[in-house]
Amino acid sequence: MATSTLRAFALAGAFVASVSSLALAAPKGDDEGAAKRIAPVARVELAPATAGAAAGNRSGEQIYKSICAACHDSGAANAPKLGDKAAWAPRIKLGLDGLVKSAIAGKNAMPPKGGSDANDVELARTIVFMANKSGASFKEPAAK
Repeated sequence: MATSTLRAFALAGAFVASVSSLALAAPKGDDEGAAKRIAPVARVELAPATAGAAAGNRSGEQIYKSICAACHDSGAANAPKLGDKAAWAPRIKLGLDGLVKSAIAGKNAMPPKGGSDANDVELARTIVFMANKSGASFKEPAAK
């Protein structure tokens, strides 16, 4: 049974109240309850959009907007921002093949394939889209 106590003190003419409650304490061994109380209120997951073109036929812009923009629009985790020519210049020097290879493997905080389910052609299209918006003039690869 939970109990509460209220104690009042007069301190230099001020009224101070102290409330203690055993109801606020969790029972010992209540790991599941503790986990629920400290669980995050939200979780962010990056996932490809399910509407639009079927997997394998998506444009670079579609994949960018559904996955890559989360970091490349804001520069989160030091991702080069879309359109930032200075940040993209050393990357563009790697060439399209170098950028695709790097993106497939993942780079720094970016997971492999940017966390997307893009196939290699879609990934290359996405890199062409991003790099061309940032100063490159890569040619989009044809579907295989």
